[in-house]
Amino acid sequence: MRVFFTGGTGYIGHALIAALVERGDTIVVVSRRAGAARARLGDSTAIEIVEADPQYAGPWRERVAGCDAAVNLAGEPVGSRRWDARVRQLLRDSRVDTTRNLVAAISAAPDAARPRVLVSASGIDYYGLDIDVPPEAEDADDEVDESAPPGEHFLARVCAEWEEEAREAEPLGLRVVLMRTGMVVGGQGGPMDRWAAAFRNYAGGRIGNGRQWVSWIHVDDAIGAYLLALDSPKLAGPVNLVAPERLRNAEFARQLGASLGRPAWLPAPAPLVRLAVGGLAEYLLAGRPAVPKALVRAGYTFRHTRPFG
Repeated sequence: MRVFFTGGTGYIGHALIAALVERGDTIVVVSRRAGAARARLGDSTAIEIVEADPQYAGPWRERVAGCDAAVNLAGEPVGSRRWDARVRQLLRDSRVDTTRNLVAAISAAPDAARPRVLVSASGIDYYGLDIDVPPEAEDADDEVDESAPPGEHFLARVCAEWEEEAREAEPLGLRVVLMRTGMVVGGQGGPMDRWAAAFRNYAGGRIGNGRQWVSWIHVDDAIGAYLLALDSPKLAGPVNLVAPERLRNAEFARQLGASLGRPAWLPAPAPLVRLAVGGLAEYLLAGRPAVPKALVRAGYTFRHTRPFG
């Protein structure tokens, strides 16, 4: 299989490309910094790197022709900096505009040379936020599967636009899979690193009241699910990329601390979180109780039933 990538040097992209190369596939990666991408992805001859910014149209779009599949992972990291109007626009444009350009590239390719599947990232932030969960809340009452409607907050709107652009590939004959990703754990360099650093410094604990759900997935299972999405017609449309065993934030923090040999004794109160990270705080303080109905229905077997076990 020949696979075209945007966002191939990120946390999931890097691991997924390694898995594809290991099984004998070839890769075309579009990256704004070809040298850095080569250093990140290695010197395998199975990986071709095209220097370009996929957020903008350009000759890179011609390289989509002849690929069997496309994986769309590009997007400014959500927690990379404090949000202001400019950052919010960048979060949106880096996802929506890149996806629009990728679908335009697919459309421009001759029909016989088009990819047959587009696997496009999204997030469980597509759903509404479960805020201020009371202690008496029932654990199973608020499950969210792929049929749930979108929320009305900022990231929900971004995810909805992102997915709408990807779905424009369906009339072109592609099977489109939308990976609504939860908190990814495992490995090095992922989104958990900052929280883990607090625990290593004996300053870790729950966030807010700790009752909000954390819908997580181990990076090994994230890669396994992406491979299934590329290979199997059983997956199409939205897919909650989360493990079946979601946890309350306080329990998630306890298990993270235990995995590092540290206590989860220092909570981050909601007012302090809001002061520290601004608009991102509502997503740290609220739960998204997503369940992987589509993956289970497709027969995916999860390798990790605990985030840090």
